[in-house]
Amino acid sequence: MSEEAEPVQAHHAMDAAFAPPSAAPALADTASAEPVGPAPAAGVWTPDGEVPPKISEDAVLAACASVYDPEIPVNIYELGLIYAVDIDADGRVHVEMTLTAPACPSAQELPEQVREAVMAVEGVSDCEVEVVWDPPWDQSRMSEDARLALNMF
Repeated sequence: MSEEAEPVQAHHAMDAAFAPPSAAPALADTASAEPVGPAPAAGVWTPDGEVPPKISEDAVLAACASVYDPEIPVNIYELGLIYAVDIDADGRVHVEMTLTAPACPSAQELPEQVREAVMAVEGVSDCEVEVVWDPPWDQSRMSEDARLALNMF
């Protein structure tokens, strides 16, 4: 029987090694205690409530750049179809975009694809995509990379 006692004791010793510290010093007055360490990461619960993650404009633009016009092998951001991005503190995002032409066959699907891509960005609570026609899109709005990809100089 002593052979069985050793593994059980070793098991308990390992449990103790991984147990949370129970003898942590308690603060006498936690209300006046100064915070220790870095500020809580975004999207983390704190005693004051949930800290929503900060939405990066770069992340929203990268999401927009993940959408491609099915007729053109260049993403819509490089095509210059994204005119404006507004990010509210509460996680709502408003995207103003245009299309290459009012009769664009993708007029229904591209704004919805942009909305879905932006909604996938961490911290976004809502996204409204507004299609605008002023100023009208023209080839001068394309990035140099897009012009090179489409052989338009």
